Amino acid sequence: MIRIFALTPMGKCLGEHLLSLLPSSVLSYRPDNFASTVQQAFLRGERLILICATGIAVRCLAPVLVSKHQDPAVLVLDEQGEFVIPLLSGHEGGANDWGFDVAQLLGAQFVQTTAKPYLKPIYTVGMGCERHCPEGALVELLASCLQQAGLSMADIHSLNSIDIKADEIGLISLAAKHSLPFQTWSVPQLTTVEGLLSQRSDYVFATVGVYGVAESAALYAAQDYAGDSPELLLSKQKNAKATCAIARAYPKTNSIEAQKGQ
Repeated sequence: MIRIFALTPMGKCLGEHLLSLLPSSVLSYRPDNFASTVQQAFLRGERLILICATGIAVRCLAPVLVSKHQDPAVLVLDEQGEFVIPLLSGHEGGANDWGFDVAQLLGAQFVQTTAKPYLKPIYTVGMGCERHCPEGALVELLASCLQQAGLSMADIHSLNSIDIKADEIGLISLAAKHSLPFQTWSVPQLTTVEGLLSQRSDYVFATVGVYGVAESAALYAAQDYAGDSPELLLSKQKNAKATCAIARAYPKTNSIEAQKGQ
C-alpha cells in the first residue's frame, strides 16, 4: 500500500495525479491530526509519499523511527512536483529506486542524498555540437569540463551523443584518440532521463527532439552501463561550437558479479 499525504490545494492536485500513476495508492488530504495519521500508516509498514516541507516530514516521523532495516520507504515531494527526495530507507527499504521511478513518471528532478556503498562510480561524457564541428573546439571544452569535475580522461567510461551525431567526424576522432567507446542514443532512449536534466532548451527540443543532448546522453549512458539511477556530476557546459556534460552512476552488485563471470 502506498499512502500519499498532502496539506495544500496544490499538493492535493499533485496527489490526485499520482493516484493515476501509482497502483494501490491512497490519498489523504489534510487529515485530522496529521502527525498521528502519518505515524499510524508508517507503523503499518505502508510506503509514504509526503507532499510537504521536509522539516514537517522529519518532525512528524521522528518519534516512530526504528531502523533503516525495518522502516518503510518514505518520499518527500514539493507541491509542484518538481523534486522527489528519498527521505527514509533509501537503500534497504528501496526508497532510492522507488523515488527514481516516481521522478521519471512525473518528469521531476530526483534528489538522492544517501551515499552509494563500496562501489566505484562509472563516469560518462555527453557531448553535442554543431555539424562539422572542429575537433579542437571539442577537445578544449572536454578538457575544461574534466578539470571542473576533478577527473582525468582515464576516469571516463565512454563518449556519448544523440544518434544523429553517429557520423560526426570530430566526436568519432576525439573518442578514438582516447580509446573511448563512442556511443549514440535514440530520442526515445534519451527521453527516459528527461526528468534528471538540470536545464531544458526548447530550441534544442524543436531541433532534435530532446531538451538537451549533452546531459541526456551522459545520463542515459551511465544508466545503461551501471543498471542503476544516474546523476549529473557536471551540468551542461558550452563554448561557441559544442556542449558537454558529465554523469555518473554506481553499478549494482549483480551487474558487477555478472561482469566478473564473463
